[in-house]
Amino acid sequence: MIGITKRTDYALLALTYVALAGGQRSIRAREIAEHYEIPADLLAKILQKLARSGLLNSTAGRSGGYSLARPADDISIGAVLEAVEGTPALAHCLREAEIGCVQHTHCTIRRPLARISRQVFRMLDAIPISELTQDNDEISTERGSRGRG
Repeated sequence: MIGITKRTDYALLALTYVALAGGQRSIRAREIAEHYEIPADLLAKILQKLARSGLLNSTAGRSGGYSLARPADDISIGAVLEAVEGTPALAHCLREAEIGCVQHTHCTIRRPLARISRQVFRMLDAIPISELTQDNDEISTERGSRGRG
């Protein structure tokens, strides 16, 4: 069934961290990677995907980093999942990129799974990442005070 991959997990952690900074400054990828003990190279690729999809702003240079492209209330978990993983689906045959399932002509579960998949992802599209920032006031994104969350 459905599961959130490590890449999506890392994307949600990163977006939550940036949201908790409250737009006060750009957040560097290395800072997020160190805070959550995420491989920096992997996180950099994930952040680039989020920026390309319009969820993050990326600023180059010495004082550069990442900031939310729009308010945390306007970024859904579903949008993050799609930005990182591509078109979401509960079954491989439901992905747009999947071609030619050998059971396609006599499959009895494709339509019910497609209906369930739509409902699940509609629900994920309705949950903003701002909900992930609630009850996380112990996380400080200020340099030097890196509380574990």
